[in-house]
Amino acid sequence: MSADRYLLSNDAPEAMDRFTAFATLFDPSTFRHLDRLGLTDGWRCWEVGAGGTTVVARLSERVGPAGHVLATDVNLSWATGAAAPNVEVMEHDVAGTPPPGAPFDLVHARLVLVHVPERDVALANMMAALRPGGVLLVEDADPALQPLSCLEETGPEQVLANRVRRGFRALLAERGVDLAYGRSLPRRLREAGLVDVAADAAFPVSDPACNHLEVATVHLIRDQLLDHGIATEAEIGRHLAAVAAGRLDLTQPPMISCWGRRPPA
Repeated sequence: MSADRYLLSNDAPEAMDRFTAFATLFDPSTFRHLDRLGLTDGWRCWEVGAGGTTVVARLSERVGPAGHVLATDVNLSWATGAAAPNVEVMEHDVAGTPPPGAPFDLVHARLVLVHVPERDVALANMMAALRPGGVLLVEDADPALQPLSCLEETGPEQVLANRVRRGFRALLAERGVDLAYGRSLPRRLREAGLVDVAADAAFPVSDPACNHLEVATVHLIRDQLLDHGIATEAEIGRHLAAVAAGRLDLTQPPMISCWGRRPPA
């Protein structure tokens, strides 16, 4: 996906706040999966659409000096601080040119493919980059599976929060985001010929990081919320005040993690 079609630009001042909140919410699940899949010293890893440094740093630490981590994205504004002797950062479109530096022991992408209109090509490129026996871990949200911001609409503040979330989903869909992609990952990996395919989901509810993510996201899309008539300035102000006051039990869509292994040669 070209950077200019992405609703949540990495160049925006709020982008780092979003990266930090996502890391707090989902790094524990991602790291657990990486450990279970055997990430170890000497592995060659491709982190697709890195969009932050925490996963790259974890990969770098685990593979050690004998390993290598390639971190790619269409926008590298996040990459300050990602440097390490065993880390290479490269501007790259996963749905465009052939995968760089293949083959890899591990290919990982989190919250990438839902935003890529050519997601079938991107997924094929990622799988083609695996060595025989290599592991693919794809993690994507499924906002259509659980579309609410507040699971209980106990008052006008919760109703407003859910309206803002519905508007956010509509803005994402306008840009080609597949809001039901996460649930399809097990089938897609099996159909592509991977083996030992399995999946689970992380579903944060009323975590402080959900509040931080909501504030950063609303600031980031404020103009679009106004331009599309989703919320007024006054409503946005009331919503942010309710979040800041801790009166909302905010959730995020389930993050579905799916993994599989390329069959040995």
